[in-house]
Amino acid sequence: MIKEQEQNIRYQASVGVNESRVEHKWYHHLKYLAAGIIFGIIFVKAEVISWFRIQEMFRLQSFHMYGIIGSAVLVGMISVWLIKKFNIKTIYGEPITLAPKQFNKGQIYGGLIFGFGWAITGACPGPLFAQIGTGALAVSVTLLSAVAGTWVYGYFRDKLPH
Repeated sequence: MIKEQEQNIRYQASVGVNESRVEHKWYHHLKYLAAGIIFGIIFVKAEVISWFRIQEMFRLQSFHMYGIIGSAVLVGMISVWLIKKFNIKTIYGEPITLAPKQFNKGQIYGGLIFGFGWAITGACPGPLFAQIGTGALAVSVTLLSAVAGTWVYGYFRDKLPH
């Protein structure tokens, strides 16, 4: 019984609980392409994709990246608070649910691996495509590594302690 509950919790954690049930034509997805392009331009202009800026952050030589990350966390906190307080729904009227998460020590290990990879490569998953788009094709190795790491985790996920 406990194992079944644990698998159900894992399933809920991996499935998009806010996945829309509304069917759209293919061209409705162009808005996501446009948002991605705008997001990439903002990353380039804010120097978020700069390997030098990322190295500065990990060497504690500049506040630039910490300010960007901190402001993103603040915007996220305010957004979640507003969603909960006013019971905000999607533009299609569907409810937004925020599933409670439990802390476990695996999150520390995962965060450390993520941080080490970020420090070594100078890239986290967000800016990877923007870096490749600016011509930093060496970052393709980082992208392939991220995809491989995601696949390995997915393959071993049921065998890992959560």
